Amino acid sequence: MLIHPQFNPVAVSIGPLSVHWYGLMYLVAFLQFWWLGRRRILTHPELTTAGWTLRQLDDLLFYGVLGVIAGGRLGQVLFYEPAYYLEHPLQVLAVWRGGMSFHGGFLGVLIAMWLYARKSRRRWLELTDFIAPLVPLGLAAGRIGNFINGELWGRAADPALPWAMLFPWVDDVPRHPSQLYQAGLEGFVLFVCLWIYSSRKRPRGAVSGAFLIGYGVLRWVAEYFRTPDEGIFGLSYTVSMGQWLSLPMVLFGIIFVVAAHRRRV
Repeated sequence: MLIHPQFNPVAVSIGPLSVHWYGLMYLVAFLQFWWLGRRRILTHPELTTAGWTLRQLDDLLFYGVLGVIAGGRLGQVLFYEPAYYLEHPLQVLAVWRGGMSFHGGFLGVLIAMWLYARKSRRRWLELTDFIAPLVPLGLAAGRIGNFINGELWGRAADPALPWAMLFPWVDDVPRHPSQLYQAGLEGFVLFVCLWIYSSRKRPRGAVSGAFLIGYGVLRWVAEYFRTPDEGIFGLSYTVSMGQWLSLPMVLFGIIFVVAAHRRRV
């Protein structure tokens, strides 16, 4: 049986300044987005023909960062812990302590892309198709940050499971390291699938739909290994808050993919 390493959440301290691992994981997520986006533009002639430039990638990253941080934090406040943050409003700003909702960040990015689409006069689905394959590795980095922080631990596991892990500050029950499961599924597996799928020209909206379906399904599966959060619908081990929020993603993803292929025909 493994024991969580109980990392120091502070990666580097210089006087009063502290850099947290969780923040570094977000920096890694944004850097990989920029690097992969740059590679896509430089290696896909159809993107340069469509007018994509490295300058636009920089603008997209800026809008995306704002959407992720604002939406992710507001999602955590509204979907999962409204009562706590109502009593401790200043804690809303303490993002370095963790507590970022993917679904909130996702909605924040969608709004940010809508704003950028209006500014750049591009179609919204054209933007979301471009960024969809760049997102999963950033999600993996975020889940690794959760693991380092020792948050979002898993459900009880069979002690015979070779990678069952004790989280000593929780209890003495062996648990699934669900943060790493999610990093693998929603991060690396989804990235490989989307990167391959988007390597060929697809009808507008198809890549966005594939992301919605892929993430929604993989998150639904991973939630069965993760201790559920008590959201606005209460605490449930049958259908968790994360699963409820993922269900519309799958439904909209199917609609996007079907509509994209009908449009092509």
